[in-house]
Amino acid sequence: MALIETPICNFGEKIHAFKLKSTNEKLASLENLKGKNGTLIMFICNHCPYVKAVIDEIVIVTNTLLKEDIKSVAIMSNNVIEYPEDSFENMIKFSKKHNFNFPYLFDETQEVAKKYGAVCTPDFFGYNKSDELQYRGRIRKLNNLKPELNGQSELLLAMKEISKTSKGPQKQFPSMGCNIKWKNS
Repeated sequence: MALIETPICNFGEKIHAFKLKSTNEKLASLENLKGKNGTLIMFICNHCPYVKAVIDEIVIVTNTLLKEDIKSVAIMSNNVIEYPEDSFENMIKFSKKHNFNFPYLFDETQEVAKKYGAVCTPDFFGYNKSDELQYRGRIRKLNNLKPELNGQSELLLAMKEISKTSKGPQKQFPSMGCNIKWKNS
């Protein structure tokens, strides 16, 4: 497990289209998944201890964001040959276990993760209603894989700000987690 931090937010970068298989066994496209006031794209996986540390809060945050007309999508891009715990079948189990209220998509070719420049799990990309990147930060501070539960989630606050102003906070702290498990080229 290599600990990686996300790069700083590239404000204004446009969202990248995709069509991926969802854990409901249907093909999902970005056009059908976007929210009226913004879209949260999350790169996660089933086995990463950093994802496991915040997965319950991710579900709470995404539920809250629905009230702000922001929809959320999770994408799993890891190499499932070397990391079978991230297989599509295990994605289905993981999403059911944690009561996902958002689509969980399989990026089998890893092309979507590359388009977005995703580097770790979890990696959060918050877009405004004009499909411009406004947040690339953490859900909240972790200390020894334990969320520091003082105050509201940084991700939630940032996405609420984006829904109201179309702008993300200028001060953002990088998300950190396990590196994406890339296939050998």
